[in-house]
Amino acid sequence: MSETPPTWEEIAQVGDIERWVVARLRQLGLLDETTDPAKLAGAALRQFKARREEERKVRKQLRQQGWAAFRQAHLVHLGADVFHHDTPDQDRYDLPDPETRREANALPALKDAQALAKALDLTIPRLRWLAFHREVDSGSHYQYWTIPKRDGGARLISAPKPTLKKSQRWILRQIAERLPVHGAAHGFLPGRSIFSNAAVHAGARTVVKLDIRHFYPTVTWRRVKGLFRKGGYGEQVATVLALLCTEAPRELLPINGKPYHVASGPRALPQGAPTSPALSNTVCLRLDCRLSGLSQKLGFRYTRYADDLTFSWHDAALPPLGRLLRCVHLILKAEGFVPHPEKTRILRRGRRQTVTGLVINEAPAGSPARVPRAQVRRLRAALHNRLNGKPGNGESLAQLRGWVAFLHMTDPERAKPFLAQLKQLEERGKDE
Repeated sequence: MSETPPTWEEIAQVGDIERWVVARLRQLGLLDETTDPAKLAGAALRQFKARREEERKVRKQLRQQGWAAFRQAHLVHLGADVFHHDTPDQDRYDLPDPETRREANALPALKDAQALAKALDLTIPRLRWLAFHREVDSGSHYQYWTIPKRDGGARLISAPKPTLKKSQRWILRQIAERLPVHGAAHGFLPGRSIFSNAAVHAGARTVVKLDIRHFYPTVTWRRVKGLFRKGGYGEQVATVLALLCTEAPRELLPINGKPYHVASGPRALPQGAPTSPALSNTVCLRLDCRLSGLSQKLGFRYTRYADDLTFSWHDAALPPLGRLLRCVHLILKAEGFVPHPEKTRILRRGRRQTVTGLVINEAPAGSPARVPRAQVRRLRAALHNRLNGKPGNGESLAQLRGWVAFLHMTDPERAKPFLAQLKQLEERGKDE
């Protein structure tokens, strides 16, 4: 049998795969529904059996075509331990009026996986390929490397490859950036920065800093799925969106002489995906609400920059530090986070106070925060050495640009001579 493969729309018009198979067998003249083989004998019986054998072979081919068409239009299965079904419906976890919630946040209406695939400019098989979860995989949609942490450890960076990154950027622009975020969040938001985060605490008598341990790995794919459900999406679409935005940490291990990417933990927000910062801010909405409420009750100011929590006390009275820390730990635990036991700092006015890398005391008049002196001295020395042809510490021109831009953001007047020196270096590079 040789013919153009059917589309799922053609099959669905008939009803389902079995009804379509029967209809096609009738069209091909292979379905004999009237002959009684008990009344046949000899050549007639042999001919009947031959027709039945041909019908059996064609029926098998038609069923294969039908299921191939189904897989072209349905995700079918997305991996072990992933609950997914291809029929959009309502359940008890759906919002009472999801459409109103989506409209309130200007989110696109995505009724099913087909609508999501169309929005992402992907075919269903391509979408399934990007979202499918495997504990052991011969390939990966991410590139992995590590960068050193200040405490001596290593941070895993998982950067999505171009196809997945394109889909994640669409999700970021159309969904993640439109989800609600608390006013205490300052990381990765338009108009906010480490400078705005530090400025809240300028002039503090006491600063309390905490760090959330394993921040991104704590935001698992099921938490991300719940986030999309609260945004107004159903089970089907929320599951796929969560899979597209998360990944398991993986190790490259040899199995039977071949390298495989083996999951070493649950799927969670990957450090390096464009969607992770925005989604983490929204996941922390209730955490920020509770910590802000606690801070107001106790008389502190509170901000969060990614996984860095900062509280500041500005009153002349003694701050209730013990009560603050006890309550913060309880709230973090209730919200599914764990404070880093070695990164709690209490900075009083008598010593240098830094918030997200900026000094908030001893700052020039009119400036709520400044770059630490040691960093400015390092920048001055690096620019001087480079201008005079002396060896530095391996700083690239791009790094120097970043340092000068950082200084200019916090103290434009102080950055002027450095900008002039940087301009000389760039002009010299053009001449060469």
